Amino acid sequence: MKTSKYIEDLNSKQTTELNNELTAAKKELFNLRFQNATNQLDNTARIKEVRKNIARIQTIITQKEKAAKAE
Repeated sequence: MKTSKYIEDLNSKQTTELNNELTAAKKELFNLRFQNATNQLDNTARIKEVRKNIARIQTIITQKEKAAKAE
């Protein structure tokens, strides 16, 4: 499945890489919302996908921080 592969990829990254990816995803979401507001966006489902990816990245960052505190 596509999402499980994406999650495995995120789990293998360091926290700094995850933060960079989170920033990039937030910028992409902003651009998608802007395009949607100006009726230039063809695939509106991409907004939902990017929002879920942001949540996945934030979840993994939180898990890594909790694991670091536990050690």
